[in-house]
Amino acid sequence: MTFASLGLIEPLLRSLDGLDYQTPTPVQAQAIPAVLKGRDLMAAAQTGTGKTAGFALPLLQRLTMEGPQVASNSVRALVLVPTRELAEQVQQSFQAYGQHLPLRSYAVYGGVSINPQMMKLRKGLDVLVATPGRLLDLYRQNAVKFAQLQCLVLDEADRMLDLGFARELDELFAALPKKRQTLLFSATFSEAIRALAREMLRDPLSIEVSPRNAAAKSVKQWLIPVDKKRKAELFLHLYRSKRWSQVLVFVKTRKGVDELEGELQRHGISADAIHGDKPQPTRLRALQRFKQGEVQVLVATDVAARGLDIDDLPLVVNFDLPIVAEDYVHRIGRTGRAGASGQAVSLVCADEVQHLAAIEALIQQVLQRIDEPDFIPDHRVPQTQAGGQVLKKPKKPKQKPLPAAGKGKVHLGSWFEEDDTPKAKAVRKVPSFAGKPARGGRKP
Repeated sequence: MTFASLGLIEPLLRSLDGLDYQTPTPVQAQAIPAVLKGRDLMAAAQTGTGKTAGFALPLLQRLTMEGPQVASNSVRALVLVPTRELAEQVQQSFQAYGQHLPLRSYAVYGGVSINPQMMKLRKGLDVLVATPGRLLDLYRQNAVKFAQLQCLVLDEADRMLDLGFARELDELFAALPKKRQTLLFSATFSEAIRALAREMLRDPLSIEVSPRNAAAKSVKQWLIPVDKKRKAELFLHLYRSKRWSQVLVFVKTRKGVDELEGELQRHGISADAIHGDKPQPTRLRALQRFKQGEVQVLVATDVAARGLDIDDLPLVVNFDLPIVAEDYVHRIGRTGRAGASGQAVSLVCADEVQHLAAIEALIQQVLQRIDEPDFIPDHRVPQTQAGGQVLKKPKKPKQKPLPAAGKGKVHLGSWFEEDDTPKAKAVRKVPSFAGKPARGGRKP
């Protein structure tokens, strides 16, 4: 199969040839013809399988072949994404694919001045890539209009439809024309999200080119049990002993990101960081330095779990497990992309076992455990099994109660002091046997 056989026009084929795109991926092969026909679509595929091209290529063709010229402050296609980094990356893809077409595209997101974005919108845009919060700000200021909207795309739809964006999305959806094409693309879809999506789409075509919520087979996954307080020490040990080169490290909190970045720098390791508190230019600069190899370790929160397309990234480390199991799939999807191999290692402490079980239930496999000899945890991580169950520790067998006094043996009572436990009773006195010989003995 070729891209030409999918019905794409010559300017797009020329762009793909320049990008050395030879054969459509499975998601592209199924999605492109459906989008060209105007179908609503719900597509699930693993990260790194070319989902962006699956909607960008046919959208660019439809915008070129159909519809009027875009009016001032209007947009013809809207792509909603959850993070600023993903907005930039999707916009760059549209520019690359549409370089030989007379179409205008742009990305808007928070963390930067809104004024240049308002100026850009005045001439109208064929494709607008946006995060929900900033798009809502622009809409409320009448800087963007949706009367000419032909298509809505939700990229990383599972996150877009999450409760965290519910208020913004409700207001935006109410402003969009009901007659439109709607496309949902993501690596993961929960059942609740699928039910919500069915309300938004009209007779949608469902595409699943891989097992639902599965991690890419090209990524080798394992975990190392460790006490929480020794995670940074373990990471430094692994980085040096394994001679890691380029590593993307995911940490749960912004504070944790800053702490690990500082610890690495104090040990002479070139490190940078990305999280929501950092200004957008700083985040983009950190990402660019990492991509160019100027930085060996990039420490990030889950803002980097989606939308970071880094060529030949060999390793992802989960310093902390994600709270949302689906984010694990997106995190490790930063490596092993486009058919390349990759590795993903998780540093897991005892109080993360429930997160571990949820991840294993989602990906339908139990992660291999590899102990690091000098870092065996004092608080052992409970074992898990298929289906995401945590195995409980075997109960100690109950001891038979000692016979009561007067039954042939002396019962000495409970030997603890009152201060040992709030509910303890005082030490009981040993029964007095004064003047009575012990059983089998003689009177002294």
